[in-house]
Amino acid sequence: MIAVEKLVKRFGDFTALGGIHCHISEGCIYGLVGSNGAGKSTFLRLLSGIYRPDQGTIEIDGQPVYDNPVIKDHIVMVPDELYFLGGASMNRMMKLYEAVYPRFDRKRFSYLTKIFELNPSVSTSNFSKGMRRQAALILALSCRPKYMFFDETFDGLDPVMRNLVKTLVMQDVLENKATAIITSHSLRELEDTCDQLAMLHRGGIVLESDVMNLKTSLLKVQVAFPDDFGQDRFRGTEILHYEKRGSVATMIVRGDKHAVKEQFAALNPLILDILPLSLEEVFTYELQARGYHFDANGYDFEAEEVR
Repeated sequence: MIAVEKLVKRFGDFTALGGIHCHISEGCIYGLVGSNGAGKSTFLRLLSGIYRPDQGTIEIDGQPVYDNPVIKDHIVMVPDELYFLGGASMNRMMKLYEAVYPRFDRKRFSYLTKIFELNPSVSTSNFSKGMRRQAALILALSCRPKYMFFDETFDGLDPVMRNLVKTLVMQDVLENKATAIITSHSLRELEDTCDQLAMLHRGGIVLESDVMNLKTSLLKVQVAFPDDFGQDRFRGTEILHYEKRGSVATMIVRGDKHAVKEQFAALNPLILDILPLSLEEVFTYELQARGYHFDANGYDFEAEEVR
């Protein structure tokens, strides 16, 4: 289990993380979404024990991480900016990882290089961006880690490779009770993979939730009546967003789907539709309900989705 309490990290006068608190359970895939500068990479480097916290604590399995080789034996991180030894092949990198990680699995390394169709004898300097990302993932997964941290994991991967990586990570979580943290700019990349999702904004977690609860607690309702009406007709309903065009009102409401349907049906509407929300919409309305509003120069889920 990962326990983070009041975590603060500063670089000079800049506060990268300002008092983060979260608990990430064993056997969980935890998705962290945030814009550039939100603090995602800093958070993963702190969890990996690369950075020392300025304030607060990080404990993994009840032990502090920084300067703790026993815990670090169980942690692997694939950073956004990849690093390989100059001119090194994957086979040479394998020997380095094997020297650092006591559970490094050569058989798995061989298996993964075959299914990714990478030649482990070729210098990684000859690999494309996507191939280098695949090589880093192969080395990381071959360590058989208990904790896997992936920073912008899918960057540079084609759709086939993305699905393969997701499958491998999920297998490790299910079969070995591993814990994975995946950061991304895109909720679409995370919603079909993660058990929990959190949004990091300006150095703080502003929203964290189980994926299924998050998706089912908000509903989009479209309703119409023969007479003129306003929002006051729906008193007693928790409405996060309301707009009306012509005779049709569209609302984002919080509640149980069956209870909401019965409540609106009792008003005898001409039209009543309860529609599913995408995860991007759920996050947007949840954040607006908490008072967060992002413009085109602030946070975006995938550039065009919130503007």
